[in-house]
Amino acid sequence: MRRIVLTGGLLALLALALPAVASAQYREFSGKVDKVSDNKLIVDNRMGDKVTFMKVDATVVEGQKTEWKKLDKDDWVTVSWKMMDKPRKAYKVVVAPPKEEAGEEVE
Repeated sequence: MRRIVLTGGLLALLALALPAVASAQYREFSGKVDKVSDNKLIVDNRMGDKVTFMKVDATVVEGQKTEWKKLDKDDWVTVSWKMMDKPRKAYKVVVAPPKEEAGEEVE
């Protein structure tokens, strides 16, 4: 009986732990689209980092736009990718509403 309880407890913990491990592999990178082509996206986070992502069959585009071919330079995006991918692959691209540049108003 004790063995059954321990086995059941371990299986329950394993069931809870596996999704957390799988989702931990994804990373997000946000910024402004610097360049976009049929299969490549370069995103600039405006802090000196420009990161290139490749389009794959599983790539999903959501938010203000829903198709890769409608992405444009200067769109604000968040790209989900896996740390282990070389080159980086874009699994999900979320297009945000346009942001206003921070700055001082001149009259």
